[in-house]
Amino acid sequence: MCFSCCGILVHVKNNRITTITGDPQSPVNKGSLCPKAKTAVDLVYHPQRLIYPLKRAGARGQGKWHRISWDEAIEYTAFHLNRCRKKQGSQAVAVILGTAKGLIDVYTERLANALQTPNLATSGYVCFLPRMFAGQLTHGFFPVPDYEGQPDCILVWGANLSKTRHTEHKWLLNAIKNGSRCIVIDPFKTLAAKKGWLHLPIRPGTDLMLAMGLIHIIISDTLYDKAFVDQWCIGFDKLKYHAANYPITTVAAETGLSETAILTTARTYATAPKAVIQWGNAIEHGPNSVATARAISILRALTGNLDKPGSDLAPLYPIPHSSSSRLTLSDMVPPEIKNRSVSAFRNHLPAFNRVLPADIVTAINTGRPYPIDTLYICGSNPVLTFSNSKNTAHALEKVNFLAVSDRFMTPTASFADIILPPATFLEYDSIIVPPYYSYAGLQQKTIHMDGALSDFEITTRLAIQMGLGHLFYKNIHDFLNIVLEPAGLTFEALKKVQTLKGRKEFLKYRAHGFSTPSGKVELYSQQLLNAGLPPLPEYIPPFRRSSRFPLLLTCSKSMFFRHSDYRQLKRLRSGHPVPGARLHPHTARQFNISDGDLMDISTAQGKITQTAILTTDIRPDVLLADFGWWFPEADMCPQNWQKANINMLTSDDGPFSPEIGSACFRGIPCNISEARQDL
Repeated sequence: MCFSCCGILVHVKNNRITTITGDPQSPVNKGSLCPKAKTAVDLVYHPQRLIYPLKRAGARGQGKWHRISWDEAIEYTAFHLNRCRKKQGSQAVAVILGTAKGLIDVYTERLANALQTPNLATSGYVCFLPRMFAGQLTHGFFPVPDYEGQPDCILVWGANLSKTRHTEHKWLLNAIKNGSRCIVIDPFKTLAAKKGWLHLPIRPGTDLMLAMGLIHIIISDTLYDKAFVDQWCIGFDKLKYHAANYPITTVAAETGLSETAILTTARTYATAPKAVIQWGNAIEHGPNSVATARAISILRALTGNLDKPGSDLAPLYPIPHSSSSRLTLSDMVPPEIKNRSVSAFRNHLPAFNRVLPADIVTAINTGRPYPIDTLYICGSNPVLTFSNSKNTAHALEKVNFLAVSDRFMTPTASFADIILPPATFLEYDSIIVPPYYSYAGLQQKTIHMDGALSDFEITTRLAIQMGLGHLFYKNIHDFLNIVLEPAGLTFEALKKVQTLKGRKEFLKYRAHGFSTPSGKVELYSQQLLNAGLPPLPEYIPPFRRSSRFPLLLTCSKSMFFRHSDYRQLKRLRSGHPVPGARLHPHTARQFNISDGDLMDISTAQGKITQTAILTTDIRPDVLLADFGWWFPEADMCPQNWQKANINMLTSDDGPFSPEIGSACFRGIPCNISEARQDL
């Protein structure tokens, strides 16, 4: 259901799961579980779960289907993929992967590369990749907070771990309990903010302005670690000159924060003997995504909080993350084909080998730069999760052939020509390697459901049918054994140990330098300059409020769901039954809104309805709406998936981040009024 590597105990009787409990022996979660894991058994046996393939029987979107065999489904899908490749070229095929699920994604990416399509889209452009690229460009690694080292200061920036990664949230609360000063930067007063030392309710979309302001204060007040900067950083003088463009008065006005709070944050973080920054997904949802993550990476370097106890570490994972060409077959796509992707004109970072979802949608709807004929969507619900849902739905109506792999009928699947339902995580073997901490874990098949195929089996059978079987593994364990090679294990051996923990070594750079071209922390990035991108973080101002749209819209995730998934599960839905938008009581009074009222939310793009939730934990100028909402209990007609879906309010016109094209999902001018429709 995610890949956080939490240990679970699956209790089985007569090949049927009875309960799922936390594994107290797990070094990751030590027996605790989030609501999703506790109710995973409901996912397996849900009456609406799809087990066998479905083929469209009527007009697209009419909801008429008939069940077919797996042999027929694989043959039918492979025929259309091959037809498109032969008649229009591999670039006319696009593959879309949903939120990260570990090795499933690697194996499906392998299929996309075997097909030689340059048009692979994932959620990475607004999830993880901005932070990963920023860390690699600046100091050569994705940093992981060392909570075990008991940091003196913790900056939690755009991360609500209580809703998204409960294990790390426990580590965070334990550090606070033991004396860490926790500063939370978030428009909403999260649980961590309530437990912490200082809360900075920042205006959405202005995080880069704050980060550059902190850099300016730390440099101008000589609070930086001079010895570390002199010996291990390059580009300091250029950074110092650039940061002068972000004085505290300007930063305070733009971010909506007090000068006192900004100064306190800069001085507390910079002077702490040990400090970490727990950054989150929220900083990646706008045109400043990579630049913001770069500025935060620079903050770590200026204060010397890199790879020392109680700071942000360069993790030594027990298994390398699975991005090698041996696993993904990325070398199979020739440069001349890669350069014909629908996003090639954007000149993104060369290492970003993805296309923007908006560019696939545009290519289908307009034929520019060329038509996309065939879509294969795996574990994704673009109608709910891509910006501008109307344009996305129109593209799914228009594309010539659409195959969707999903366990349930979703708004996206309802447009498909064929649905290939994959097994749940409890029905196949795999390995979980989370990027956020240094563990790897066993995912073990516990039950067998007649008719269900795993993503690995579906992908392999498609490849064989298309004449690409020699590039895939008939036995998934052969693939898993290759993943485990660096650890010197086989999958059978992993079953015995269950969880692997990476080594913890400090100050590795003293012997080996940093994994950058210069061997040092690159405050000024020559790599970005060589790619035609800003070498220092440059702030792109967010959208501005107006009399028509006086509030700023942002969004939040729920601990009961993962993005648009799992709203079919009654036990999870009971914890979060309807979509809600949080607003300040003062703001509500201005708009004649009461707690629990249905409320219309409008932007320049459209209008939706969610329930008003009044709270003093939110900035008065901000509306925090629920993300990913639809109603599986209702028909899949547009009226049902549109009415509470926040991406009816977002635009696919940009601005996008220049480095990897992150779209704007936060800080959007909006208005509210009493609702004119029911949910």
